[in-house]
Amino acid sequence: MENKNVGYMIIGIAVLLIVVIFLYDHALKQIVVESCGEAHSLVCPMNQTIDQQTYLALGIVGFLVIVAIILIISKPSERIVIQEKTVKVKVPFKEKKKEMDTSNLVADEKKLIELLKDGGNAMFQADLMEKMALGKVGMTRLLDKLEAKQFIERKRRGMNNIVVLKN
Repeated sequence: MENKNVGYMIIGIAVLLIVVIFLYDHALKQIVVESCGEAHSLVCPMNQTIDQQTYLALGIVGFLVIVAIILIISKPSERIVIQEKTVKVKVPFKEKKKEMDTSNLVADEKKLIELLKDGGNAMFQADLMEKMALGKVGMTRLLDKLEAKQFIERKRRGMNNIVVLKN
């Protein structure tokens, strides 16, 4: 909410409090008149305490009104908005994918690369083990060799590895 709205709300509450204070004051003075009698009501000690309580309550309401006026008069603080600039980077045209030179590879390594190409350039390591009919140790050694030659990359996905063919 804006400060002005809060200020107006506090003034409305202050007006209601003033009405309640004067109604309460009037009711207490009637009680004093009935209990002390009309002749003694002005010098009755209860009458003096009623006046003190009324002035104290009006002072508190006056403070609320001052705060409300300050809120209404004061300007709201300026909002600082920082906008992020989007930077466009010109990307040079992509070069055509180079064909992999598989002439230096062993038959199993060539077969694994062909399986990866057929599988969309990525497959789970377990699926490759099945298709190559290799055990865990043999597959791991084969993948280590191809990874060292930078033909493939292994990516961890939970408890499985995905073998990705590098381009």
